[in-house]
Amino acid sequence: MTREDAELAVDHGVDGLIVSSHGGRASIDSLVEVAAGVQGRMSLIFDGGIRRGTDIFKALALGANAVAIGRPYIWGLASFGQEGVEKVLDILRGELLIAMRQAATRSIPEITPSYVVDKRRE
Repeated sequence: MTREDAELAVDHGVDGLIVSSHGGRASIDSLVEVAAGVQGRMSLIFDGGIRRGTDIFKALALGANAVAIGRPYIWGLASFGQEGVEKVLDILRGELLIAMRQAATRSIPEITPSYVVDKRRE
């Protein structure tokens, strides 16, 4: 959850990290710090309250290579089985594409930190 730990992981040859607070929203702040320590030298998966496509967009912008979606797929599975999970994935994919279009990004690599504004730091 810290830059120093991420740098140690890189130094010890770790292939990737999962930044997670077990569903809490605070891990987005840790993602920024860990991404700064990793500097693209390993894969980062973000797991922390992903509920919408805009959450995915923000995580990718702040350094994640992928996101984990715990609760939404469980909700889909509990409600409608495999079909529910597929619908959740379709919804998230569609919302991500809308966010990308609104930001005029045509591909994932075009999503950068410049698209995220942190009102808490103004």
